Amino acid sequence: MRINKMFALCFVVILLAPALTVAAPEFTLKFGHLANEENSWHKAAMKFAELVKERSNGRIEVKVYPNEQLGKELDTVTSIQMGTADMVISGGSLMNWAPRIGVMECPTAIRDSEHLQKVAGGEIGKEIEAEILEKVGLRAIAWFERGPRNLTSNKPMKTPEDVQGMILRVPNSILYVKFWEAVGAKPTPMAFSEVFTSLQQGTIDGQENPLSLIKSAGFFEVQKYVNLTEHLITWIYVLIGEKQFQAMPADLQQIILEAGKEMQAYEHQLFLEDELKLKTELEAAGMTFVEVDKQAFAEKGKPGLMEGLTPEQKELFTRIVETK
Repeated sequence: MRINKMFALCFVVILLAPALTVAAPEFTLKFGHLANEENSWHKAAMKFAELVKERSNGRIEVKVYPNEQLGKELDTVTSIQMGTADMVISGGSLMNWAPRIGVMECPTAIRDSEHLQKVAGGEIGKEIEAEILEKVGLRAIAWFERGPRNLTSNKPMKTPEDVQGMILRVPNSILYVKFWEAVGAKPTPMAFSEVFTSLQQGTIDGQENPLSLIKSAGFFEVQKYVNLTEHLITWIYVLIGEKQFQAMPADLQQIILEAGKEMQAYEHQLFLEDELKLKTELEAAGMTFVEVDKQAFAEKGKPGLMEGLTPEQKELFTRIVETK
């Protein structure tokens, strides 16, 4: 009797085993980026992973690695090309492979958020995406707006005349140097990690960055004003390796593309909320926001900017500026 019961129990377990077994995903995508867990990029990446898993019924698993866990941005790009990673968030840095798209990092090219939507979401954006696909082997599935870069200082900087002779930290980019030289400042390329101490010691007079970095780096402790130059407004792409994408069947490719669009919309809402929150937090920390003559800065810096652009980049820059 006991043997029969044991036999029956084993039989039931055998019947239930397939239902209890969780199928392994057919595709696992390693998605690396440089932002921390509180950043809107990471929250959007996690949303993407959730959407893809749900809509593929577990056939695709996206593992998200923030904080450069898979390596720095360009290292992750190389890893995708080699097949050891699958997704990354990148943009203007890809000019190493496709110099023309360096215009994405060009001051004054984009006027405002509305203009950016028309450029990145229009014909020019499609051309840039096609060039990234062709020359880098990465497919864009979404793009994120980046916070405008603004000038910080210890006195208001409303016009180019106010900036004359200002020792200004800039990234190590010929376009930044040429632009700010033409405006009248003394641009000084410097590692970001050295900026706070240099401001504290008076080695430099100011710096320029998005509000998120102004806050996270604690520049409000050593700078009094955020001058709303918004001299650089740009965007960045969420990219998947083309080989990895083409390895999937058509139904899963469609899921990736549709989830990418939803991730973009989700991140944009988070971005807008974060920008408002950052302004409030920086004001509470003692910083004063200053409206500036943006057109005067753009006109003053343009001759220098043109010196730093290649003929191919100038053509794209002109088309971006003329987009209405």
